[in-house]
Amino acid sequence: MAAFGWKLKGDGHTLAPGEVVAPDERLAWGKTIGLGAQHVVAMFGATFVFPLLMGLNPQLAIMLSGFATLCFLLVLKGTIPSYLGSSASFVGIAAAISRQPGADLSTLTGATLVCGLVLAIVGLVIHVVGSGVIHAVLPPVVTGAVVMLIGFNLAPVVADTYWPQDQWVALAVMIFAIVCAVAFRGFIGRISIFLSLVFGYLLSWLLDKVIGPVTSVMPGTTFLRTDLTKPCPPDVDATLLCVQQPFAHNRVDFSAVADAAWFGLPQVTKVVDGQTIPGMHFPTFSMAAILLVLPAVVALIAENTGHVKAVAEMTGADLDGQMGKAIAVDGLTTMASSAVGGAPTTTYAENIGVMAATRVYSTAAYFVAALFAIAFGLIPKFGALVAGVPGGVLGGICVVLYGMIGLLGAKIWRENDVDFSNPVNLVPVAAGIIIGIGNTTLDLSRDFQLGGIALGTIVTIAAYHLARATAHADLKSADGAVITVGHEGTDRFDDDLR
Repeated sequence: MAAFGWKLKGDGHTLAPGEVVAPDERLAWGKTIGLGAQHVVAMFGATFVFPLLMGLNPQLAIMLSGFATLCFLLVLKGTIPSYLGSSASFVGIAAAISRQPGADLSTLTGATLVCGLVLAIVGLVIHVVGSGVIHAVLPPVVTGAVVMLIGFNLAPVVADTYWPQDQWVALAVMIFAIVCAVAFRGFIGRISIFLSLVFGYLLSWLLDKVIGPVTSVMPGTTFLRTDLTKPCPPDVDATLLCVQQPFAHNRVDFSAVADAAWFGLPQVTKVVDGQTIPGMHFPTFSMAAILLVLPAVVALIAENTGHVKAVAEMTGADLDGQMGKAIAVDGLTTMASSAVGGAPTTTYAENIGVMAATRVYSTAAYFVAALFAIAFGLIPKFGALVAGVPGGVLGGICVVLYGMIGLLGAKIWRENDVDFSNPVNLVPVAAGIIIGIGNTTLDLSRDFQLGGIALGTIVTIAAYHLARATAHADLKSADGAVITVGHEGTDRFDDDLR
């Protein structure tokens, strides 16, 4: 644990305006625990929802995300502050696999296990060959675009899922988060996201008591038929997903908390009355399913590369030598999670947003967050409490976080003096960003499509290099292949996100 002998930052309590906490530093443990809790809040919604949409067990996914994060921090020796949660890249693929004859949950996790193996191999190759191959493929103009579309691609999650559940609460929480982040100095400002969650929870509870339930819908979303509280129409096959209709409901519902046990492992997968109740299980392997899932490797490489670049930009540390190892570890944790029926993992943009807001990059906070996640996985009652955060509250928080992630891409462009008067930089990147942000899809077959982050990243990279290869001579001098994240041999922390 010598690599994790975190140095106390100052007195551990007070930070000067613009001052940051480096990955190898920490605040007082009380404050570090609070920051860890904030990271849990940031990752919990996605880590809970994505497995649910894939038909996997959310409680198991939460617990395994904690173990995956601990493994990531240990293998990387605390050099990259990052959280590993459930990946969204497999949601559509899971639906395609489920339509195959004889396919079940074990077929899906068998395919994701193989995907993790391929990702680990790719990461090891990058680690051995060197990060130069990444620099050659991902110059600053491309890297900034990838970071930007990763953040802004999350906008529909706010607009279509969270915000419509309670728009006025979302607006109030957003305003509270903004004011709290800029009006208060020191630790209060740095935990503005967590305080916004508490504020939103209390506001939602108060509104339930004063004006009663809210009637809302989540446009364009679906829910599983196994959610018996919202039945499908009688003429719809119970195995299918059903579109949710508006209904009156309390913003805060503690019934799931009351019904949940205080302690317990995630259940084993079982079938009750013809319905599969997801839980722990061993994977099985189908070549058809594996071929469907393998293209997701592209998305995971793009996500991990963009996230590590974003962390490097915020911390000022040169993380290029760790890039391959980070990708390989994500592959290994995906394999380990899939081996027991859990969801595939990836580094999380949501937690990068928390660091951008707090300017605390301490890996100690991530250790705390991982332990919290493991506890939530073992204590269903606490998991139910966090899972019960009203959607409107998440809408107000995420609209701030996701935007800050995207703007880190612009920060990369600015600090590397990317010249957008040159069409080589402007035209291909413009296309990739719009594809990524707009969730444009490309159907490659009846059962597989590329879209969103993956397609936007591929277009950005491929179109940029095509433009450089075909441009006339006086345009080819545009941009270089090395991104500036700090001075050689030193770490640099900027004050741009103050």
